[in-house]
Amino acid sequence: MNIKTRKRLSTVPVAVALAVSLAACGGTAGATSSGRPTDALAGSDQVSLDRYTTKDVTALDKIDTSTLGLITPGTLTVGTLSDAPPNIFIDKSGTFTGYDNELLLTMAGKLKLKVEFKSTDFAALLSQVANKQFDVGSSSISTTDARRKTVGFTNGYDFGYMAVVAKTDAAIKGFKDLKAGTRIAVVQGTVQDDYVTNTLKLEPVRFSDYNTAYANLKNGQVDAWVAPSQQASGQVKPGDGTVIAESVVNTQNFMAYGVNKENQQLIDALNSALDAIIADGTWSKLARQWYPDREIPATWSPGSNAAVVAKG
Repeated sequence: MNIKTRKRLSTVPVAVALAVSLAACGGTAGATSSGRPTDALAGSDQVSLDRYTTKDVTALDKIDTSTLGLITPGTLTVGTLSDAPPNIFIDKSGTFTGYDNELLLTMAGKLKLKVEFKSTDFAALLSQVANKQFDVGSSSISTTDARRKTVGFTNGYDFGYMAVVAKTDAAIKGFKDLKAGTRIAVVQGTVQDDYVTNTLKLEPVRFSDYNTAYANLKNGQVDAWVAPSQQASGQVKPGDGTVIAESVVNTQNFMAYGVNKENQQLIDALNSALDAIIADGTWSKLARQWYPDREIPATWSPGSNAAVVAKG
C-alpha cells in the first residue's frame, strides 16, 4: 500500500455531531446500550475520576512553538493506527485520517505546525511516545493512572465507551454473558484488555490489531470481541453476521493525546489549541461529521474546565 504521511499544515474542511445513541452504533440491529455514566471499569486501573483536566489554558499568542522540543522543528511527528475507523485509519487514497487525526490536524493548524503521521501498533505506541520516537500518540487513548506512569496526556477530546460484539445468532447479548470459557477477543494493551482481564477476571484472546480481532470473530475462532465502541461501529457492516450486542458509556476516563510526560510545554500547547477549536466550533463540526448519531453525556465536556463548547 502506498501510504501518504500527510505532512502538511492542518487546514481541514470540517462538517459534523456530538453524540452516543449507542444503540445505533454501526446501524446494527439488536444492539443495546447504556447512555449513563458507569463504573463498568471499576476493579481495573480505570477508577481515576477526571481530576487531571486543567483549570484553563495558556493563550495561543503566548506559546513559542520553537520551545516545544519537537523531533522535527515545526512538525508534529504522530504515531497512530491504520485500521481503527472511524477514529484512526488510512483511507482508500492511502492518507491517514479519522476523527482523532483530523482533530489533531486542526489543533496543529492553530499552532502553525505541520503534522506527519506514522503507523504503529497500539501495544507499542505509549512506549514509543515515552522514548521520543513520536511527539504525540493519536489512538483514542483512554487516560488512566497506570498509563500516566509512562506518558503525559493532554486534556480530553472525547469520552470513553466500549462494546461487546458477537455473532448475530449467538447467545451473547451483552457484557453479562461474558463468562469463563467464552473466547473473548481484545487488542493487546488496550483498556478492553485491561477490563476483561482485571474487571471480569477472565483470560482474553489477545490480538495485535482491530482488523485481526474482528476477522477472528467473523470466522468463529472467538465467541465475542470487546472493543472500543467507535472501532466496533467502524468494523461491523451489514451482511457480516455480527452485531454490536451492547455498548456502555464510561465518563470516568477520557480520550486524550499521549505526549512524553517530561514535555509539559507541548502538552500545554496542545491543550491551548484544543480549547481554541472547541471555542470556534471546529470540535463540534468534526464530532458531527464522524459521529452523526451520537449523544454527548451531560456529565462530560472536552478541553479545559474553562472551555466553552461552540455549536459550530
